[in-house]
Amino acid sequence: MTSTPGGGRLARFLRSLVLAVSISAAGTLGLAAYWRLIGGGQMSLHGWIAMGLGVLGTVGLAWGLMALAFRSDRDGWDDQVDNSFDPGIKGAEDRKDDDLYY
Repeated sequence: MTSTPGGGRLARFLRSLVLAVSISAAGTLGLAAYWRLIGGGQMSLHGWIAMGLGVLGTVGLAWGLMALAFRSDRDGWDDQVDNSFDPGIKGAEDRKDDDLYY
């Protein structure tokens, strides 16, 4: 039985999840402190919930998009792009629009 250093996929996911929630909590508390600093008044419970969900959603979206970008790079999806119709490629100006194919 072999074990990977630092745990498996589930352990990495849980560490990332804890990190995302920690960043969201720190962001929420920081934004609330700034809001009070500029004279915005006290936030209600609904305000705390809305801000927490907004920050968590933003961190989650950034996390998901970066995961897709890393996976795309790792799996070579970017290498499969057909740039033959790029106007900057030499000889592209000789092609007609009839040469397009899908």
